[in-house]
Amino acid sequence: MGYPVRRLPLPGHGGQRFQLRVPTDLSQVGEAVEAIVDCCRAGGALSPRLRFRLRTVTAEALANAMSYGNRNNPARWVTVEIEVDENEITLAVTDEGLGFEPDRVPPLRDSDHHEVTSGRGLFMIRHLAEQVTFNERGNTIWMTLTRH
Repeated sequence: MGYPVRRLPLPGHGGQRFQLRVPTDLSQVGEAVEAIVDCCRAGGALSPRLRFRLRTVTAEALANAMSYGNRNNPARWVTVEIEVDENEITLAVTDEGLGFEPDRVPPLRDSDHHEVTSGRGLFMIRHLAEQVTFNERGNTIWMTLTRH
């Protein structure tokens, strides 16, 4: 399944903006991640390190949105908006769920990541992205990665 990617206007900015909608289907995460990585190449070449970080945070955010936000409901969608320029990539991943309070997710210590059953995705996102923020409702995560 190919994902239709919409190019969105980005007034007053030298970068480009894209949007795609992904069905709530965990088997589609890999293909969606590759479509998102392709969009991110619009801002310039991606180093191997940046590609790894980008793929990881995107896969984790999509899986969390589908599993926790949309509760694996195939009637719901995840929307991804991507802004790319020569300096950074910002991803916004929004599910159709009720949201959550990110501050209530117990922080993991580096030594905990093998034993816990939840919170690992958010832990990895916070360690791989330079900036991570959420909307007030808790159903959108913004992740910024710098190109270095």
